[in-house]
Amino acid sequence: MFAHERLNLIKKIVRQHRRLEFAGLQKLVKVSPATLRRDLTELEKAGDIIRVHGGVLDSTYFRAEISFDERLVRNSEAKKAIAVAASLLVPPGASVLIDAGSTCLEAGKILLRRKDVRIITHSVALLEAAFHGEASVLCLGGELRKVSGALTGGAALGALESLHVDIAFLGASGLDPLLGCSTTELSEAEIKKSVLTKASRKVLLTDHSKWRNPSTIRFAEWKDFSDWVTDQIPAALEIKSLRAGGLKIHRA
Repeated sequence: MFAHERLNLIKKIVRQHRRLEFAGLQKLVKVSPATLRRDLTELEKAGDIIRVHGGVLDSTYFRAEISFDERLVRNSEAKKAIAVAASLLVPPGASVLIDAGSTCLEAGKILLRRKDVRIITHSVALLEAAFHGEASVLCLGGELRKVSGALTGGAALGALESLHVDIAFLGASGLDPLLGCSTTELSEAEIKKSVLTKASRKVLLTDHSKWRNPSTIRFAEWKDFSDWVTDQIPAALEIKSLRAGGLKIHRA
């Protein structure tokens, strides 16, 4: 592999994982420790990665919030697998309230193919996809947050007041084993909190990168969810209390 190809591969891997220990990155790239250190030095100088003790971070790691387009490509295969697994939880005739996250978008796209469900959402991207779908769709109005593609604010919260749905799919920006689920922005946290009171079954959809990586604003405890669909289940000891509280964990 040529040097420029190796550098591009490292950037791609770090972008997908967001943070990696040095040993883990070395296994993925399959080069000697000395070669990897030289590559990381070059990438750090270019501003493509951030080196920390024992590992490396994506250059966007410390941003308050990454763009929706960036979220769509990050861990995309895991998100698609989670979406498939989540869609199987939806029975015929169900009403499903779908959050505005990138993983929820993938689940929503699958459900749009079904004539036997009704979708309620404040995701602009999902509403755009609905033009080519079969499902019935109800739009929650509100103020557009361009960075996330979500409709938020008083109008969206007001619309939620009169609703009750069978299932809610929600995403999160970060997860903490003890504290629960968090997001980056207050207006979206308020929407998520309201959604949790409007659904009989509350399903969290997140990939492994969110685990032990909490964000700024907590919007839910683990007990607020009935199900969690993810691509990698953490160690048994880490999630023992979650399962004890009745949370059903599904691996995509």
